[in-house]
Amino acid sequence: MTTETNSGSPQSEPIYLAIGFLRRPHGVQGEVIMDLHTDFPDRIKPGRKVYVGEKHEAFTIGAVRPHADGMLVKMRGFDTPESSGRFRNQWVYVRSNEVPALPEGKYYKHELIGLTVMVDDGSALGVLNEVLETGANDVYVIQKENGKEVLLPAIPDVVLDVNMTDRVMKVHIIDGLLDDIKP
Repeated sequence: MTTETNSGSPQSEPIYLAIGFLRRPHGVQGEVIMDLHTDFPDRIKPGRKVYVGEKHEAFTIGAVRPHADGMLVKMRGFDTPESSGRFRNQWVYVRSNEVPALPEGKYYKHELIGLTVMVDDGSALGVLNEVLETGANDVYVIQKENGKEVLLPAIPDVVLDVNMTDRVMKVHIIDGLLDDIKP
């Protein structure tokens, strides 16, 4: 459930992955309420370097603890609600090159962007342009050569294979989707 933001070209600038959204200070110790936007909240630990806001300012997490559906986060050097107020209503990111590798066959969503999508009959469908998070499953937005978009559910019946070496995803078009894909 990690969200990707790209500030510039991937060749010249790092890709940042959103892991949370800071809402407001909580209590008198400098903690801030953070909504989680990651599948790996256990990786948000004291000592972890994070980047906050649109300018991706670097900070180090000083303390974390669970709070309701999210967590309370304290940045090192910000020990009062007044000083930690600067983090209000900002996204928290990590750099994509600073996240651990996933097990074989698992991929971060940002790694899928740009894959060529091929139908199992051998025809090219387009390029995976975006990953939408929905309640049930993710949805892949495929940009066709003619500029039109096709939405594919990220489910095993549709996504047959992902080859990261060749940067190709093979999909099967289930009957209900055929009308959306024909020109």
